[in-house]
Amino acid sequence: VQLQASGGGLVQAGESLNLACVASGRTLSTYAIAWFRQAPGKEREFLVAVNWSFGSTYYTDSVKGRFTISRDLGKNTVYLQMNSLKPEDTAVYYCAADVSTAQRMGVVNQGQIPHWGKGTQVTVSS
Repeated sequence: VQLQASGGGLVQAGESLNLACVASGRTLSTYAIAWFRQAPGKEREFLVAVNWSFGSTYYTDSVKGRFTISRDLGKNTVYLQMNSLKPEDTAVYYCAADVSTAQRMGVVNQGQIPHWGKGTQVTVSS
């Protein structure tokens, strides 16, 4: 599976961004797609995942209510809608995929996730 993330940019605090992750190369019916981020000087952290076939989702508590994951089956794309952005949301955002469930993507060792896209930079100014 090849993943391409896009949609990052520079925004002001309180504004929104919608990231996209386009998947190709394989049927995704058994996959879950997740978003992670890595802020400067910090470890990469899990944000949210979606089960491709059923649409079930799993969010980390820190982004519940502000971030929303969705998918477009026809476009093989997963979106991350980010609202009310804060300076602490500044990070490189990555999408990842594995034959998994949404919840498992949030708890598995990241080193075990085989497919990663190149990140997209999100910078939130105060």
